[in-house]
Amino acid sequence: MTTRVSIELVPRSRSGLRAELETVAAQLPGADTINIPDFPRFSTRSWQGCAFARPRYRAIPHIRAVDLDPHLPLPMIPYLDEHGIDEVIVITGDAPTDMNARVFNVDAEQAIRRICRELPHVKVYAGLDPYRQSLAREQDYLERKLEAGACGFFTQPFFDLRLMDAYADLLPEGAEVWWGATSVTSEGSLGYWRTRNHAVFPRQFQPTLDWNRRFAAELLTFARERGQHAYFMPIKADLLEYLGGIV
Repeated sequence: MTTRVSIELVPRSRSGLRAELETVAAQLPGADTINIPDFPRFSTRSWQGCAFARPRYRAIPHIRAVDLDPHLPLPMIPYLDEHGIDEVIVITGDAPTDMNARVFNVDAEQAIRRICRELPHVKVYAGLDPYRQSLAREQDYLERKLEAGACGFFTQPFFDLRLMDAYADLLPEGAEVWWGATSVTSEGSLGYWRTRNHAVFPRQFQPTLDWNRRFAAELLTFARERGQHAYFMPIKADLLEYLGGIV
């Protein structure tokens, strides 16, 4: 399988998203895919943002299961159909901070089943989080998502190749995997990932751009050696300073 490379871009504004897409096109020739997370607080939803990336890039919107009203049509269908978007990522979704926000008792497995049933031509990826529970429980959860219809996984960002290796050995043969990396370049960001996401950092980790660039290159090599994919999530780091010359 040919390794694909995706850049995760946050749709804070449509003008900002367009500018970042132009930067990727001009400076990161190895990227062939854009994935866009979904933040209900932004006016541009993930599937709308993905429309801006088409047709230059393959585009993969994130879908939050808790936002899917079981009694209404899937809201992203018109955008997927109009722009030829045939891949999505399904996550459960965080509880809203706005108490007036409407969410539903729908989990990732249920959402995967529904999307696979109603959009059989769309490839559905699920999430892989190495930090939320034990390795054995996460493996069981991944298998249930595959049974629901997922074809593979987007991982939470990793910071340690050894942990990636452990998960690579557990994944079912044939599952497509997108290994993720992000930029953690300050003590504040490091603290956030440790306390909020319970991320595991190797002892030699340094919150510097050089360390993050080196790991991004290593992760891409890791994915290529296994015929899998990679995605990069630039956070509070210049896109080109983080990934220029690597992607």
